[in-house]
Amino acid sequence: MENIITIKGKVKFNITMDPGVWIFDDRRIDLNTYFISRNQEEDDLEEYTKSISKHWDREIMEGAVYPPTLKSEKKFEKEKILTGTFGIPFKPFLRNAEPAENAEWLVIETDSSEVKLPLEKGFELILGFSKDGKPLKEDGPVHVYYGDGSNKDTPIKNVKGFTVL
Repeated sequence: MENIITIKGKVKFNITMDPGVWIFDDRRIDLNTYFISRNQEEDDLEEYTKSISKHWDREIMEGAVYPPTLKSEKKFEKEKILTGTFGIPFKPFLRNAEPAENAEWLVIETDSSEVKLPLEKGFELILGFSKDGKPLKEDGPVHVYYGDGSNKDTPIKNVKGFTVL
């Protein structure tokens, strides 16, 4: 039960989260690259158009190329999961809790202190749950990172829960 984290307070629904199952969640993000790539804002439509154009040109010149076998893709994903450092956006959990209209603050409760943030900043948080393929047992179950990556080297650790005020 020590790995269970809750969202409570001025919410319509109290949410219970288990970081142990997030490794299977498609929303997981690689924390080794997330804050680096997030800082490199690019025009998504332009990037998409370029990639489609490049693919179309290659198919015209070379013919269709089939993707690698599923077996090699699965092996790559398994290796990535066993050695990766992952997090998950906090926004879907907070949105599902449905904070009250008059809620203004999010309190991050740790073993030794509390961190109070404006609720808008709470929607941008990233919850780290894995480092080098291992769950965060000593100072976890999650580490909290600000959405802008300003605390990526010193995340909030020993998180026990969240309270909306």
